[in-house]
Amino acid sequence: MALTAGIVGLPNVGKSTLFNAITQAGAESANYPFCTIDPNVGIVEVPDERLNKLTELVQPKKTVPTTFEFTDIAGIVKGASKGEGLGNKFLSHIRQVDAICHVVRCFADDNITHVAGKVDPIADIETINLELILADLESVDKRIDRVAKLAKQKDKDAVAEHEVLVMLKEAFENEQPARAIEFTDEQMKYVKGMHLLTSKPVLYVANVGEDDVADPSSNEYVQLVREFAQKENAEVIVICAKIESEIVELEGEEKEMFLEELGIEESGLDQLIRAAYHLLGLATYFTAGVQEVRAWTFRKGMKAPQCAGIIHSDFERGFIRAETVSYEDLLAGGSMTAAREAGKVRLEGKEYVVQDGDVIHFRFNV
Repeated sequence: MALTAGIVGLPNVGKSTLFNAITQAGAESANYPFCTIDPNVGIVEVPDERLNKLTELVQPKKTVPTTFEFTDIAGIVKGASKGEGLGNKFLSHIRQVDAICHVVRCFADDNITHVAGKVDPIADIETINLELILADLESVDKRIDRVAKLAKQKDKDAVAEHEVLVMLKEAFENEQPARAIEFTDEQMKYVKGMHLLTSKPVLYVANVGEDDVADPSSNEYVQLVREFAQKENAEVIVICAKIESEIVELEGEEKEMFLEELGIEESGLDQLIRAAYHLLGLATYFTAGVQEVRAWTFRKGMKAPQCAGIIHSDFERGFIRAETVSYEDLLAGGSMTAAREAGKVRLEGKEYVVQDGDVIHFRFNV
C-alpha cells in the first residue's frame, strides 16, 4: 500500500528532528528556516506486538513487519499560498501526500528561534491551516466559472459539481477546511477529484520539552492543542522530538530502561506511526508459516481477493478461498492445528471483508 503521511509545520518546530528520529535517514536539521529544501521520504516499520507473538508461536525462519511512509516537508510560512518562503513548491508536495502530521511547537527555548517571535501553538496551527485554505480557494476559483457555464447548459455533472464548488468556496471564505464539510457520497466524488489540501485527514503532533514528556497534561500549550483538535475530531500525539532522536539509537533492554527512567511505557514515535497508519484507514493482516511470519497492510473494507492481490497479482486472479483465523483465536489455541480442531479456522470466499488481525492462508489456482 503506497500511502504516505506528510510531516508539516512552521520552521523550527522540530519537524526534521522528528523525521530523523523516525527514519534515521539523517535529513538535514538546522536552526534556521528552509533547511529542508526537497521533501525527504522515509520508510518505517509499523510496531505491532501481535507480530512478535506470532513469531514466538510459529518460530519461522524470518519475520517481516509491514511498513509505512513519511514525507518530511519543509517549513511553511505566512504567505506560502502566494509563494512566500518556498511556499508554492511545498504546497505541491503536501498535495501529493495522503494525510498530514502537523507538528506544533509546545516548548519554550530561547536558543531556538521561532519564526513569529513567540511560542503560540494555536496561532501556528491557524497560520498553516489558513495557507492551505487559501491555496484550495484559489483552486476552486479557477474552476468554478468554467463549471458554472456548463451548469447553465443543464449539463447534469456540471450542475452537481458546481453545487459542491459553491459549498467549498463558502467554507474557504469563512476559513473552514474542506474536511469540516459533510458531503454526500456522490458529492465526495467531485471533492476527491480536486485533490484539495484541506480535505486530507490531520493528526496533530505536539512537540514538548524534555521536562514535559512524563506528564504532558501539565503543559499549557498541549492543552490548547488538544482543545483545538477536539473541535476537528482530530487526534493529538505528544512527543519530544529531541528525546525521540535519542531513543531511536537504543535497542532492547537499554531502550526499555530509558523509557522507564522517563516515566513512559512507549516511545512517542511508535504512537505516531500507529496513529498515522490508522488515520488513513489502514489495517494489518498476517501470513504465518515456518518459512516466514509477515504483516501486510490493507485498506479497511477490502475483500479477500483484493488482500490476496497485495501479496501477488496471481493470488487475486486465481483466488479460490481464504483459510482464516483471528489472531486472538490462534493465540488462544496455541497452534493452527489446535485452532482448527476448536472450529476457529474458517474458509472464506470472495465476498469476505478482511478484518484487522486476521491470519490468512490464501488458496489460489492460476
